Amino acid sequence: MPAELSELVFDLARGLRRAVLPQLGLRAGREQRGEAAGGDITFAVDETAELFLAEFVAERGRRISFYSEDRGLVGDPLDTHVLVVDPIDGTRPALAGLESACVAVALAPLGDDEPTMADVEIGCVVEIKSGDWFLARRAQGVRSSRQLQLGGGGDIAKMFWSYGFRGRPARATVEVLAELIDASSVGGGTFELGSQAFAMTRVITGQLDAVIEVGSRLIEDVPGMRAEFEQVGRGEVLNNSPYDLAAPWLCLTEAGGVVSDGWGRPLDGHRLLGSGHEFQISSISASNRGLHAQLLAAVDAGVARLRRLRAGAS
Repeated sequence: MPAELSELVFDLARGLRRAVLPQLGLRAGREQRGEAAGGDITFAVDETAELFLAEFVAERGRRISFYSEDRGLVGDPLDTHVLVVDPIDGTRPALAGLESACVAVALAPLGDDEPTMADVEIGCVVEIKSGDWFLARRAQGVRSSRQLQLGGGGDIAKMFWSYGFRGRPARATVEVLAELIDASSVGGGTFELGSQAFAMTRVITGQLDAVIEVGSRLIEDVPGMRAEFEQVGRGEVLNNSPYDLAAPWLCLTEAGGVVSDGWGRPLDGHRLLGSGHEFQISSISASNRGLHAQLLAAVDAGVARLRRLRAGAS
């Protein structure tokens, strides 16, 4: 059964890629069609992907529910497993025809209908433009069409890394990450790639050393910040949800990388099926533990600095 489920996840991810690829970069795909269950905008290209997902599960997913960005949880009480799917992680890069857009699919047993990240058994990320893929099974490693090459460096001044800005208040986010941005601005490189799955899998390939997204931590640790997130998100909080992280998290950790939440804690206990703020997850991903420890210390200092600035301003 595990091999069959792994094949199912792989086939779904590649099928979603084939469904979306013809619309990559087309302006027609940018037509807005409403609002997703997670609060983000649904574009025409998202509808194409969601339709394929529903049809695939109906045809092949016997006793399997699915949770997606646009539809939330769809399934039957008798289902034994759930697919956690971001059909297009990086919708805006996809709409622009850029390479940093992926399909992300994870699978976990439903159990008591409250599965956590620790229950994820299979994760797959497929790059939409190139077709390259990563497929992980818990405790069995990760396979990929690309070379796996995690970096072992720990020099922040030479670090190549990515961070998430879309939907986050820019001034506050930059303040928290400012020291890291400055430290790596000459000898390293900083990137906003528009896709968590793409960025995290770049750590697996050695193209990046780290990925940092601390939106949920800002809301919890800095008074008044949630209102600013809702202002940017037009009433919604648009931080990363489990469907953004589940598949690339399993791929990266199975490859030997380190991933925590924004406070340095394991992601295992986070609930898997949901998209509101109470489900959203900040994350710090790194190629090795020494670098991760430095990044966590820098984030801690950045949050403390932001709190002092906000307290002084009031």
